[in-house]
This record gives sequence, C-alpha cells and structure tokens, in this order.
Amino acid sequence: MIKPLRKAVLPVAGLGTRFLPATKALAKEMLPVVDKPLIQYAVEEALAAGIEEFCMITGRGKTALVEHFDIAFELEATLHQRGKHEEVAELRRTTSLPPGAIASVRQQQPLGLGHAIWCARAFIGNDPFAILLPDDLVLSETPCMAQLAEAYRATGGNVVAVEEVPREHTSRYGILKIAQKRGDLIEVAGLVEKPSPNQAPSNYAIIGRYILLPEVLDHLAHFEVGAGGEVQLTDAMAKMIGKAPFHGLRFKGQRFDCGNKAGFLEAQIAFALQRKDLASDVKRFLRKYLEAHCDNHD
Repeated sequence: MIKPLRKAVLPVAGLGTRFLPATKALAKEMLPVVDKPLIQYAVEEALAAGIEEFCMITGRGKTALVEHFDIAFELEATLHQRGKHEEVAELRRTTSLPPGAIASVRQQQPLGLGHAIWCARAFIGNDPFAILLPDDLVLSETPCMAQLAEAYRATGGNVVAVEEVPREHTSRYGILKIAQKRGDLIEVAGLVEKPSPNQAPSNYAIIGRYILLPEVLDHLAHFEVGAGGEVQLTDAMAKMIGKAPFHGLRFKGQRFDCGNKAGFLEAQIAFALQRKDLASDVKRFLRKYLEAHCDNHD
C-alpha cells in the first residue's frame, strides 16, 4: 500500500552569501519575487500537492521564516481601521495553515543538504516526505510538487524533479544515470553528485524538488562526506536505487534559480508578466530600457 504524502521538509538554514548585503539581517528565503517571499511560494506549492505538515530546517537569525506564517494581530487591526480589506485578505492567505502545521528544527552546523534533512528525522518518522528548496522557483500551470506527487502515487517510490542542463553545467548538480525513459518519467539507474562534464552519465539534473521514502534517513545517519566536504543527499539517495522504485520526472514548467542574482531577476520579470495588474507596465518599462540600452550601444 502506498502511504499518502502529507509531510514536507524545507531546508532554509543557508547564509545567503550571494545576496549580501541584502541578506545580512534578512533570510534569503524572505526575499520577495514581486510581492511574495520565496518561502511562501514553496509552502503554497506544497499545499497544492496535498501536503499538510511542514518542517523548516533553520539556522541562527532565521526566525522570521516561521513568523511569516503567524497571525499579525496588530497589523490586521490597523489595516481594518483604515479600510484596507483587500490587504487583510492577502495577509490571511499566509496564515491559512492550521495551528501546529509548521515546525522548525535547527541545523547547528552547515554540514550539507543531507545533514539538514537528517536533522528533520523526528518529524519525518516512517512517512514519505517532500523536500522543497525555496531557491528553486518553478512557474507552471500545474505546481511542480503536484506533478511529483502524481508520479509518486503512480510508482510508490522515490521521485525527483529533473531538467536537462548544458553539459558544461553538470558539475553544479546531482546528475541521473538513466535506465530507461517512459514519456516524462525516467527510471534511474544511478546518481552522481556534481560530476565533471566528461564524467557525467547524462545531462539530466536534479532540481530542488524531491519525494523520498524515509529509508533515506538510514543512509544519511552515517554522515558520509561527499562532494564539497559535505554530507550529500544525492549520495544517500543513490544507495536506495534497486531497493525501491526510483524515478526522475521531467516536470512541465520553467525553473528559475533564485540562488543567484541573474536567476532571481529573471524570476521577477517572468512572474510579474503573469500578473494582470502588472504585465502591461512591465512590458512598457522593459521596452524603454531595452531601447535605451540598444541606442547606447549602437
């Protein structure tokens, strides 16, 4: 029997050094894309996949991530008094989770993604669980995690979101060794963490969306050090291949790497263009700046 997917882990303990000084006192996952922080996009995506419980793996100075989903009584009261009812409704969309739906644990040392997931072992228990890395933002008609959840229900095993990347970029990702393809579903024969282009078994890269069986915790508990001197989640996942179904899903949608400045800026534009209240203004000022840039470089 396939257990229902009800839990999600969100590793958010990183320092956000690529966005300094903005992240000196602000968690990078609180950086907004248009008018909503990255962490909220991740939680909403998980909710759309039927997930009900969340565990944030945090570090020092990250309390705002949990507080964002709390009720702001004073702010709501002030907005009510000023007749700003639409703003109140928007605020309440961030607090629609039932009490107790969000937990947090500390990753006290930056020992890698695998170690961060292991820190959530009590929350995960013996249940399948999703992992969402808020740095990866996906624009799609059907939320990316909902696509993975459907694949999980069909296969009953581990499922990771994958996309093709330029071969020269394989050293940035966990890469799939492919057994066979069935449409958008790829049966995985092996995984390699950050291989050089000439050693990569394919150019199918894992992005920040996973559904894993709890047995991965048994492998993470050994704290084996991998690429970059860290405990790598990819290494632990590789040890599960052959013991349970393991697939990659070529999801439908566009992924933005909001962990770097160019990807973050591109996401701002792409998501703004999806907004009826902003699209025309965005198109107008894009044309203005592009024309000015082209004129200055003639």
